[in-house]
Amino acid sequence: MISPSNAESIRRAAALIREGKLVAFPTETVYGLGANALDAQAVEKIFRVKGRPSTSPLIVHVASHQAARGLAAVWPESALKLSYRFWPGPLTLVLPKRDCIPAVVTAGLPTVGLRVPVNPVALALLAEAGVPIAAPSANRFSELSPTTAEHVRHSLGAEIDLILDGGPTEVGIESTVVSLAGPVPLLLRPGMISEAQIADVIGEIRVAQAPAQGPHSSPGMHAKHYSPRTPLFLTLPPSGRGACLWLSHEAPAAKSIRMPADPAHYAALLYQILHTLDGEGFDWIAVELPPDSAEWTGVRDRLRRAAAI
Repeated sequence: MISPSNAESIRRAAALIREGKLVAFPTETVYGLGANALDAQAVEKIFRVKGRPSTSPLIVHVASHQAARGLAAVWPESALKLSYRFWPGPLTLVLPKRDCIPAVVTAGLPTVGLRVPVNPVALALLAEAGVPIAAPSANRFSELSPTTAEHVRHSLGAEIDLILDGGPTEVGIESTVVSLAGPVPLLLRPGMISEAQIADVIGEIRVAQAPAQGPHSSPGMHAKHYSPRTPLFLTLPPSGRGACLWLSHEAPAAKSIRMPADPAHYAALLYQILHTLDGEGFDWIAVELPPDSAEWTGVRDRLRRAAAI
């Protein structure tokens, strides 16, 4: 339920979105930095504020299945099945776009990533704004994604017109991204909805590789991404003062944190813990890589990119 004070903030945020301004808002995954997806000049501000390369497309958030279908030039049966199974929720579908979506949103590609978030504040903002909202994570490009409003303030501060505070996010890592634009569905970015769960709904799916150059089909495909400013390692460094996140093997470190054995709980806490450690002056953060199994794929992807391996 949206409180009266939050409802007023949402009305103000929606007005700012329609005026071409930037608003940070919570989704169930991470906080997004939003602009009217149909306003190219507003979207360009996202890239400037984040320091984001123009080759990295944005995800467009919408309030309903119908709104998503209105932005896609093609809506195959696979999109119908996946959207009804996983929306609202942390799944982005990449589909051929309609001309109303500016090229800046999609890195010049003929496809667009679409998602219906489940977070009530995000849905209320989308309904009040009456326009689709393009929104990457509300942080400097390649750095840790924000899972609280305070993370957004620390990263982007006064460069945003309004930050909607919806409390900590629940999922904690970014959405799964699947392309349905070609003959075979492609997993572009893993998340907490797994490849196996997708395959159970639509059958065969392949894992895509990032192109060597040029635009990426999805955000989050750069080799280094989701990184704290403190160097992150997946093995224990030989020297220095550091912190260690572990599941099964505690390592000697100035600070040692045992992580949850449940993937969903782990993902929900991961960025929050890394943000905290990033401000404590350690020389390094070492993380024990979780098991190589389907339910951990999204977490392992984020950790490998954070460590740039």
